[in-house]
Amino acid sequence: MLAAQGAEVAGTVSEAISASPLVIICVLDYRAVNEILEQASDTLNGRAIVNLTNGTPAQARQTADWAAERGAEYLDGGIMGIPQMIGTPGAFLLYSGSQKIFDTYGPVLESFGAARYLGQDPGLAPLHDLALLSAMYGMFGGFFHAVAMVRSEQIQAEAFTTLVVPWLQAMSASLPHLAQAVDTGDHRTEVSSLHINQTGFIHFIDACRELGISAELMTPIQELINRGVAEGYGADGLSRLVELLRKPELA
Repeated sequence: MLAAQGAEVAGTVSEAISASPLVIICVLDYRAVNEILEQASDTLNGRAIVNLTNGTPAQARQTADWAAERGAEYLDGGIMGIPQMIGTPGAFLLYSGSQKIFDTYGPVLESFGAARYLGQDPGLAPLHDLALLSAMYGMFGGFFHAVAMVRSEQIQAEAFTTLVVPWLQAMSASLPHLAQAVDTGDHRTEVSSLHINQTGFIHFIDACRELGISAELMTPIQELINRGVAEGYGADGLSRLVELLRKPELA
């Protein structure tokens, strides 16, 4: 398809890499990245490698070290957008690693979407990528559970969005305050303590049984809240859950 649009098709990986000082790779996983680049490791010296493959911070750091051993500069990236969004105002990409690459090839990187450089540590882009995705999946999970609840009473999901969208928008306004509580370690609250939420989650689970739907998206949060209360944090706000997640050995 790309050839039909004028792209030149390389016969080998070495041929593709030799065609430009800038190498951009985006494949299934880091194992594929390594297998591909290994085929042309002798051509990497002096090249700028931009890896947009999704993976973990440790994988990015390992790949950066591997590239450096072969004389290449390395920039890791996280794509925040689906393929149809690439090149549109809605897409943005996170980068970390070689600032030299980011500064030199800025116009190329900006062609994919808004580019944001996070620092010299190659692991920062995948860290933020996965953290943002976790927030997204958490939101979707809550939405799916809510839809399952109302659909059990034959309420149309689309109609329900007229309520849930403004509700989530209003709740998102509290995120900076919660983040401040995490950063300062001050989780005290006058509203919505873990004690209060513990009771609320009992109602969630009871309602799921009544409606005949699964509570499996809710029970992990309930268990975390219960652990917080058991460890003596019942008067704290929900921001305390971050500290519990960072110390899973206490579970």
